[in-house]
Amino acid sequence: MTVSVLPAPRPTRPTRPTRPTRPTRASADAAATAWALAARGGDPRAAEHFVRALHNDVLCYVVHLSGDPQTAHDLTQDTFARAFGSLHGFEGRASARTWLLSIARRAVADSFRYAATRPRLTDTPDWQTAVERTQPRDLPGFDEGVALLDLLAALPAERREAFVLTQVVGLSYDEAAAFTGCPVGTVRSRVSRARAALERQLLDAETRPALAA
Repeated sequence: MTVSVLPAPRPTRPTRPTRPTRPTRASADAAATAWALAARGGDPRAAEHFVRALHNDVLCYVVHLSGDPQTAHDLTQDTFARAFGSLHGFEGRASARTWLLSIARRAVADSFRYAATRPRLTDTPDWQTAVERTQPRDLPGFDEGVALLDLLAALPAERREAFVLTQVVGLSYDEAAAFTGCPVGTVRSRVSRARAALERQLLDAETRPALAA
């Protein structure tokens, strides 16, 4: 009888499944731009992906830029309607995100001009319904979104936009500078001052109840 002298094979440890890596900001922008270019060629699925990829960014930007959650969804739809209307001229030289935000900016500006020509109604009998309609219910963090809107409303428009573009939408300082047409240092300064002002407001809000007690 022959006995094997070879060592018994060691049991292999089960390999851990690798976690899927989250797409980087650059790859996400590249994908959204590719979808926009494909949608320009008439691909309906690419158009759907394009909207899904950038809808939340546009909505957040419009809410904070306009300060009016009640019309945010209408302005977002208007932005995408304008984008698809001019998609034939999009060549991908800038990212689709930056291109779309510039359209959203014009949509908000046009809404301001239109509102300025309309008579303002001051009689609101159902005030509770009116208040509920102005809340950003579809934004993540309902209470936090309301609080942030209140804090940002006190900032000068240029600082508010710089803060929203970099801290909410997620543009880099270079992208925000190119988008707003001002130097990178100016964007950094506006964001820094906006952050300092928001911190002061939060500190005041926290100390005010203690003083009242």
